[in-house]
Amino acid sequence: MKAIWNDVTIAESNDTVVVENNHYFPANSIKKEYFKPSDTKSSCPWKGVASYYSIQVDGTRNNDAAWYYPDTKYAAKNIEGYVAFWKGVKVVE
Repeated sequence: MKAIWNDVTIAESNDTVVVENNHYFPANSIKKEYFKPSDTKSSCPWKGVASYYSIQVDGTRNNDAAWYYPDTKYAAKNIEGYVAFWKGVKVVE
């Protein structure tokens, strides 16, 4: 699977995990140079507290376009640290 934004592949992996129709990419599969930490947090009743990244490609920024759970609840341990996308990031095979 590939995550693409602004015509650039920002993550690529054969080992994504699908949860609620989102592909979660292993942390080591993202191209860190495009990811900027965000202060945004959100909460899921069964996964836990999510942290966010903004994505920056060629000077264009997509705020909070990626999220991950650094410390999941028990039911979501299989995606702990994995990164998922939204806000126009295309996930394709």
